[in-house]
Amino acid sequence: MSVLVVTGTCTGVGKTVVTAALAALSAARGAPVAVVKPAQTGVAPGEPGDLDDVRRLAAIDDVHEFARFPDPLSPAAAARRSGTPPVRLADVAKSVGELSRSRRLVLIEGAGGLLVRFDEEGGTVADLARWLGAAVVVVTRPGLGALNHTALTLEALAHRGVQLAGVVIGAWPDEPDLAMRSNVRDLETIAARPLAGALPAGAGALDPAEFLAAAHRGLSPLFGGSFDAAAFRDGCGLTKENP
Repeated sequence: MSVLVVTGTCTGVGKTVVTAALAALSAARGAPVAVVKPAQTGVAPGEPGDLDDVRRLAAIDDVHEFARFPDPLSPAAAARRSGTPPVRLADVAKSVGELSRSRRLVLIEGAGGLLVRFDEEGGTVADLARWLGAAVVVVTRPGLGALNHTALTLEALAHRGVQLAGVVIGAWPDEPDLAMRSNVRDLETIAARPLAGALPAGAGALDPAEFLAAAHRGLSPLFGGSFDAAAFRDGCGLTKENP
């Protein structure tokens, strides 16, 4: 997989941490990796953005941001409000293609969810993935609402002919509640495959060495980690004797 797109079922689900974890595992294997953020919103020029978190956590410098808008809106709406041209995903696709020629992996972190608009023509992360022939990592929450949001995202991917790389829980708490533990099996049913990972809540505050260890434990062997989906599922302990 030379290009992977990371999207979420909603905003604030842990896309940046998952992107950083994927980058950290690639870099630790000695595989050149670049991370692309087509558009950063809700952050003013000069302020730290998502790629600064990726740079710190994954200990890499090969990061690329193509547009930034200060309002916390969709990229299309934020560009319109700022009076500046929106990011052109066709240009992003071209740049990613150039990056992929000299990197083993290029990671693209979207904004918000899969179908958030980047321009007035309706371009989305799903379109970008389709143009690049890239598989998509879907990051979801563990709790209530996750099943519906995940199912809708996966249905939209399938409808557009975009390949799913896996579903990852972006922040798994130390003490998951009943809904979270129950959702693990249902998320696998929705995706028709084992869970591709679950990163611990608070991973974004770790130092790079600790983060690399968490990434290795929290992502599946498909991505260079050691996450065991069956053991994780069994560890949720949902039986009548152990509710």
